[in-house]
Amino acid sequence: EMTSSVSKGCFVFKPSAKKRRKTPTVEDYFTRGCEDTENSKLRFRNCQTLWEKMNADTELLQDELNRKILDSLLAFIRKSVSTFQRGTDDWVSRMRAHEIPTAALVLGVNVPDHDMTFQCLSDQLQQSVTPFVVSVQATECAALNHMLQRVLERLMGTSVSVDNEEEPEQCSTNVNQKRVHCSLITLCNWYKTVTKVCTASSTARKKRTSVGKDMQQHPPIVVIFKDLEAFNPKVLQDFILICSRYVEQLPLMFVFGIATSPSTIQHMLPHSVSSLLGIELFQSLSCTQHLASVIDKVILTSQFPFKPNGKVLQVLVSIFLYHDFSVRNFIKGLQLALLEHFHSQPLSVLCCKKEAALVHATELSHRDVERLQQLPSFMRYVEEQGPQEQVELLTSVDHVKEVCQKLLKDLCKYHKNYYTTLRCLHILTASLPKYPLGKQIRELHISCLEKNVWENDEYACTLLEMKKSRRTKKMSQFEILRDQALEFIDSLVRSHLAPPESQPLYEVCYYSSSAVLRRHLNATPRTSIQTALSNPYHYLKNEDLRAEDGTVSNAAPDICIVYKLHLECGRLINLTLISLHLPNDLFWKPSEICLGTSIVTCFHKLNRNMCIARFIQAVSELEFLGFIKSTKQKTDHVSRLTWGGC
Repeated sequence: EMTSSVSKGCFVFKPSAKKRRKTPTVEDYFTRGCEDTENSKLRFRNCQTLWEKMNADTELLQDELNRKILDSLLAFIRKSVSTFQRGTDDWVSRMRAHEIPTAALVLGVNVPDHDMTFQCLSDQLQQSVTPFVVSVQATECAALNHMLQRVLERLMGTSVSVDNEEEPEQCSTNVNQKRVHCSLITLCNWYKTVTKVCTASSTARKKRTSVGKDMQQHPPIVVIFKDLEAFNPKVLQDFILICSRYVEQLPLMFVFGIATSPSTIQHMLPHSVSSLLGIELFQSLSCTQHLASVIDKVILTSQFPFKPNGKVLQVLVSIFLYHDFSVRNFIKGLQLALLEHFHSQPLSVLCCKKEAALVHATELSHRDVERLQQLPSFMRYVEEQGPQEQVELLTSVDHVKEVCQKLLKDLCKYHKNYYTTLRCLHILTASLPKYPLGKQIRELHISCLEKNVWENDEYACTLLEMKKSRRTKKMSQFEILRDQALEFIDSLVRSHLAPPESQPLYEVCYYSSSAVLRRHLNATPRTSIQTALSNPYHYLKNEDLRAEDGTVSNAAPDICIVYKLHLECGRLINLTLISLHLPNDLFWKPSEICLGTSIVTCFHKLNRNMCIARFIQAVSELEFLGFIKSTKQKTDHVSRLTWGGC
């Protein structure tokens, strides 16, 4: 009996720790696929250290740029809350007391950057003004009850029931899931209870914080509307009308996040609603000024050894100017360039601080020395040396390491002189009419990266025009000093603003794969979709999908076959005619036959109907992608929307 009971038992064996799969780290992903795995870990550490420093500096810069407008907002909120429930004989003050203080914060069209600004504002409000701060977005406030529900839930920290919402039965019996009614009366009662507790606890403290007495007794409730333009105007109007009835009980304040223009408020709110708001306008720094500050901080400096070349920088700036105006996305693109550089360039182990780079130069492996000798810039340097030196540079590993240290020092010196001279030239030319060398310093920098700037026609114009203006009579003292200053600056430009390609070992610090960066950041979805539909093997890498040029294998996905058929049609496509002439084996895939069913029976009875059904589904997918659309011109016809394939 004992044996029988044991045999029927269930035993659990915990898996051995040795068999547990190790979760890959970020470093594992980085080193996987590296050309040289010997120094890949060191390159990863250098990349990580450099990015952490660059990211910290950009975040600090963004905080400094936002500090002015955030300080103004905080001052406005503190001033507004001081008038709550304070008796006054001033008619203007009494009228203002019946308005909801509203800050119209114009942030610009760089919407991806707004979250960071609002998060910083929310943190500062909670630290120094009030704990009652809530943010809402248009996507979660499609109706008025949804907006009220989001505001109450995030302020009160509890579930809020809406009138048309069916409550589950178990909620009424569960004490931990209390639900309150969705109304501002509920919020008023909650606010009175919370403020009484806060006031009682604060009176026991001897030391006061920097928050004023009025804010301690009546901390405001700040509602932040992140994307005002996206809100339903009717929902926003109703919410404001309801809130205006409780201004004497709730110290409500609004912050409108505006991406376009302050006139948006007038377009969305009629006068009867906007008159209930005490609006004050706040203008943030423009995104182009923000970008200029970031470029000046992390690119136009010798502090960071990593540099994007002219084409790479042009790709990042073009995406910023023609797509989203997002400084955050620009920084992410710069991070991608940094990661690609350290991943694809084995000699990026030398892309670090000068002291560390000199140490790494003495520790280069024999393979790294060979790579260094094969660099185009180093080969040009060798060609400029004498015969004996050339032999040493091509045969002696130790000598190459010594020269490498010298060239790294020269490269650091080049960067220091380059950026100083670049700023001098920009200050001299930025105020000239029509901005011959660019209005922004980044434009001048890109010109200097591409070729000798003194060979530009625009550059010869800050010199030739002045020479033409010289009079035949004796020059004045001012004209003599002006020409001397121009000649001195011209000598600096010719000495220190040569393109980085002229410097040996520039490949160590400069990332130049602009095509790779553009492919990752500036996607072309239409081209990618057309490539996938016309040649599915390009992405799937399945040998069964290989086909000759202009043909599609019957093993390809159904939508690829229908796409090929639609390319052979004109403007109007007769679906009925095509479906009647479909071969029975067009969508036939033997692997999809049900087990236990003969091939012949399945082919004769089911294949035709299945073929038509899959054809209709593929047509629907093609319509969803935007290649065709239904039309009323003819029955059972669709209209073609695109022309030309890959």
